[in-house]
Amino acid sequence: MYKCDSSKLIVSFNDFHEVDVKDMPEYGTYCLIELKDGRHTAGQWYPRKSDGETVSGEFSRDSCDGVDVSEVAKWHFLRTYDLTECLENEKIRQINLGIEKEDTYSVQFSDFRLMNDELPKSKQFCLLILNDGRLAAGRWNKYSDRNEGWFIYASALASHSMKKVWAWTPLSTDDIFAQEEEREKERKLEEELNRNPTADPEMFKYGTDIEVYYEKALEKLRKEYPWATIAEMKKQPEYLIVPQHGQYIFARDGGTYNGSKIYNEWKNGSSAEEFIDFLCVYTGDVVKNSNPEVKFKYGLDIDVYLEMAYEDVKKDYRWLDKKILADSWQYTIEQVDGEWEYLRKATEDGEFSVYYCSSADDFIKNVKQGYRDAALRANPVTADHPVPFGAVDLHGWGLEKYVISRLQTGDYKVYVQAGDRTTGGSRTFFVTPYCFEANDYDEFLDRYLEIVPGDSFGLGKEDLLADKELKSFFGYEN
Repeated sequence: MYKCDSSKLIVSFNDFHEVDVKDMPEYGTYCLIELKDGRHTAGQWYPRKSDGETVSGEFSRDSCDGVDVSEVAKWHFLRTYDLTECLENEKIRQINLGIEKEDTYSVQFSDFRLMNDELPKSKQFCLLILNDGRLAAGRWNKYSDRNEGWFIYASALASHSMKKVWAWTPLSTDDIFAQEEEREKERKLEEELNRNPTADPEMFKYGTDIEVYYEKALEKLRKEYPWATIAEMKKQPEYLIVPQHGQYIFARDGGTYNGSKIYNEWKNGSSAEEFIDFLCVYTGDVVKNSNPEVKFKYGLDIDVYLEMAYEDVKKDYRWLDKKILADSWQYTIEQVDGEWEYLRKATEDGEFSVYYCSSADDFIKNVKQGYRDAALRANPVTADHPVPFGAVDLHGWGLEKYVISRLQTGDYKVYVQAGDRTTGGSRTFFVTPYCFEANDYDEFLDRYLEIVPGDSFGLGKEDLLADKELKSFFGYEN
């Protein structure tokens, strides 16, 4: 891009400013800074309230990283220069920023590497020459899945894309970079140790293939649960055999942290037999609840289950028809990894995923709730009645809304909302026809409070009776 040779370029910062209450940058100015211990870094200046005699504030490097001004010896403006004209000169070897005089304090940076040729080390804080000729700085963060990254330079993770950087050179080592370097040494040592791991003969009596241990646990489980399979056992997060610190261990995958794989090691025993017994206990509940005679009590035809759910919901939600359910969850029963499973998807063009239910009755119960929700969504509200209330404490939450709505079909629903200072929740209830089969309003409220209990949702019978308008809203004469 530019004609000058970055590897031979020297950028000289001349005429630094001292840390002085009368000579500090304006709020938000980005600066090169020299610390009292001689190291160099950069940051965005954020002053704090001063007593007029001392300087207070910090140079921010990202959201959780800043340099207090008490650690700073000198500072220099960084973003006020445009080096384009110099960089386009192939003979240029040194660029002076500020007047270079005999008594001027100067700091020089060299060994610039082109962004296209070499990337910084992880978490390395660098001085940058951008493609538009300006100077900048930032901490290098590489994408985990590709050889690209970005430079974070200030709070709120403000950053420069690597595509905007022409060349870079490292600034001084700081604590964050030093910690990352130490972690990198540990990662390399761990890789070295794990190239030829050893196996404890008692712990890995049957070798280092985890499937062997699952098979042996399966044999034991089938004595009590004849339908048990490894696929069912592995519905619990799987155990693996992996090398760690040069030895094989039983462990579960704990994800990745700071570029290193984390494993949660099993430490509840010291022998293969103990681990196999543990697997039986660990997967026992999942296997117990996978009995196909219970899980698919009504067979493998999904329509049987859906029809049972539909007919039961329609008893109370009389306006429900199957057209309303077109936008509700869709279900099927298929084999996944050799096991029959309930599957569901949200939309016609969506993909089916396993819907775990341990029994046919639980599955139907969940389908019915979805059908009820769909039915209420399809029944527009024609009138609302907010029930009046004062300060109501719901087990630490305050009641915020209690609204009864009349629906287009003449039915009713109730919306209750409660919250505290940080969070909240809400629920909607359908007032079933059973309530309106009562002989009078008093009996109606008794039935209503079986659906929306006063001790759970804030308003009891006395509160509702005190609302004289509510009685007529429900269709009872005052």
